[in-house]
Amino acid sequence: MNRRSFFRSIAMPFAAMTFLTALAIPAAAEKITLQELSRYLNALTTAEAEFTQINSDGSIATGQIYIQRPGRVRFEYAAPDNNLVIAGGGQVAIFDAKSNQPPEQYPLSRTPLSIILDKNVDLGRAKMVTGHSQDGNTTRVRAQDPEHPEYGSIELVFTSAPTELRQWIIRDDSGAETTMILGEMKKGAKLKASLFNISMATRQRQ
Repeated sequence: MNRRSFFRSIAMPFAAMTFLTALAIPAAAEKITLQELSRYLNALTTAEAEFTQINSDGSIATGQIYIQRPGRVRFEYAAPDNNLVIAGGGQVAIFDAKSNQPPEQYPLSRTPLSIILDKNVDLGRAKMVTGHSQDGNTTRVRAQDPEHPEYGSIELVFTSAPTELRQWIIRDDSGAETTMILGEMKKGAKLKASLFNISMATRQRQ
């Protein structure tokens, strides 16, 4: 697995659509403001959840995600993938379970994930948000680095009452997409620093 394959997906297959339908709340909700969404993300210090990832070849990968804001996230992919992606120390490292090579690394700032992992999320920043809409029972926000739109964008999908992040879609510099669907998030737990230590993970997987 490389950087491009990590950030790719296709149109959602039936199984994923069924999963998303289950997330819908009973009554239509009003569009959540950018101020409220920024407040929610800034209050999200730690979280862990199961995830389902829609891949560009039509396959579906699953696993566990750990988030510690600012700047850290870990994706542990379940078998048969057994891949690992870590963001920490300003870097993103992609560990391919089928390769004995060191992880591919690049700056977190060059990925759209940096927008929600930033220390101070401000979706009201000029030219950051390129789309803000209500879609049935969800609020969708598409954001990008206003100084580097070539890095791609991230579309965040929230439900309301209470505000909750449900999924995101990352569009890379080629226009390819990766959809990440989040299960119920456990928030506020203390996470071990080792989860986000790229050097330690590199030694463990050698």
